[in-house]
Amino acid sequence: MRRYITVQGQTWDQIAYELYGNEYICDKIMDLNRDKLDYFVFPAGVELIVPDKEFAISETVPSDYPAWRAMLNAKG
Repeated sequence: MRRYITVQGQTWDQIAYELYGNEYICDKIMDLNRDKLDYFVFPAGVELIVPDKEFAISETVPSDYPAWRAMLNAKG
């Protein structure tokens, strides 16, 4: 695990894409930062805990998607 400091205007999926090249990893970041789930768009300077890249990518499988994410993917 490591720390990440947000930039004004970032969203969960943007952070995941920037760090891991995959916006679907945002669920893992959100799980580690449950106290910050009220944010949809971050102000500058919010400190987040993020998983190491190897862990985040190796642990991402489609069955981990929440039901709402699976429904959105099915519509696309």
